[in-house]
Amino acid sequence: QVQLVESGGGLVQPGGSLRLSCAASGSRFEINAMGWYRQAPGKERELVAVMSNSGSTNYADSVKGRFTISRDNAKKTVYLQMNSLKPEDTAVYYCYVRRTLVGSSWGQGTQVIVSS
Repeated sequence: QVQLVESGGGLVQPGGSLRLSCAASGSRFEINAMGWYRQAPGKERELVAVMSNSGSTNYADSVKGRFTISRDNAKKTVYLQMNSLKPEDTAVYYCYVRRTLVGSSWGQGTQVIVSS
């Protein structure tokens, strides 16, 4: 079992910034990718950004140029710097890890609300 502790969500005005963090612990299996998904009300969960151990990244088209994913592998922590936030970025953001033999796991989620 892996524990994923997320932080950094909140309420922000359009055009503002937030930084999400997620620390992973307790896994017996190697983590080979970490990232973020989100789910807006009435919509399906979607990928926001993922980074593999090699540093390769995958971003949703809707966040390219505004969001930046980074990792501290020693701390098993992934970050999401979100700039130029828009109301349509409002969602619950879920930390994501992919592990060898186990597959995908998600955290409990942190709410991000972009509103004036």
